[in-house]
Amino acid sequence: MLELRPTCEHCDTALPPDTLDARICSYECTFCTNCAENVLGNVCPNCGGGFVPRPIRPSQNWKGDNFLGKNPASTIVKHRPVDIAAHAVFSVAIKAIPPEKR
Repeated sequence: MLELRPTCEHCDTALPPDTLDARICSYECTFCTNCAENVLGNVCPNCGGGFVPRPIRPSQNWKGDNFLGKNPASTIVKHRPVDIAAHAVFSVAIKAIPPEKR
């Protein structure tokens, strides 16, 4: 189950569970849209994968206790600002490759 991490790993912007501004990679590294697209160039600094919009967990119990009340979002902040110069070196060889082909 997704943790729904509370902030952007790079800039520490709040990303509440209902935001449309959260982006994640397949390992659930979490960034805001601005950082994922404009700072990181759609290359995860931790794994090299691409980003997709983070799903939104229902706030109400529509069916089977599958909602935030039963499975709340994480409160653990993972603030790990990216070294932009190191990321540029890391991502230069892969950023032109579509994420599904990396």
